[in-house]
Amino acid sequence: MRALLKFSEFIDRFLAFVAKIGAWAGMLLVLVVCYDVGSRYFGLPKPFGLNSTMVQESEYWLHTILFTLVIGYAYTKQAHVRIDLVRERLPLKARYMIEIVGIIFFLLTYVAVAVYYTGHYAYASYLENEVSSSTIGLSNLWILKSFLPTMFVLVGMAGISQLIKSVAGLFGMLPPEKIAETLGGDL
Repeated sequence: MRALLKFSEFIDRFLAFVAKIGAWAGMLLVLVVCYDVGSRYFGLPKPFGLNSTMVQESEYWLHTILFTLVIGYAYTKQAHVRIDLVRERLPLKARYMIEIVGIIFFLLTYVAVAVYYTGHYAYASYLENEVSSSTIGLSNLWILKSFLPTMFVLVGMAGISQLIKSVAGLFGMLPPEKIAETLGGDL
């Protein structure tokens, strides 16, 4: 179990690293939005041959990158929505069982289906050399669409990490400082 917990820690560190890249996309998004507003209302010049459509489309590209790269890390930090009306009143072992069942039967199953379909979606975009619907928009939409399967892979990795911690918790082998990170809520 110690080796699995070390693997879980490795996954968590990797997800934190990827989330930092996503956070930089968020910072860049703020700058692009400010520049977009400045260029529209104050006449700032467009650099590198970009036009307003390209700048605006880059905003949703950056938003996609931000969201997709941070979601796995957010799951490991219990930043997702939980509706815990009953679970909070259950014993700790029952909570771990709910986590295990939920991750195996719902999260990982959904992730597998989503990776399959979004992977095909991104690949089809690549094969078609898909571009923006605007004639003056950005090209290579497959790059943007490839972030969808990436997002689900990251969520799947987070699910595996949480599953390992939940199994360790069920058998009483989870360090106390990891319990809240694994189960969320009040402990």
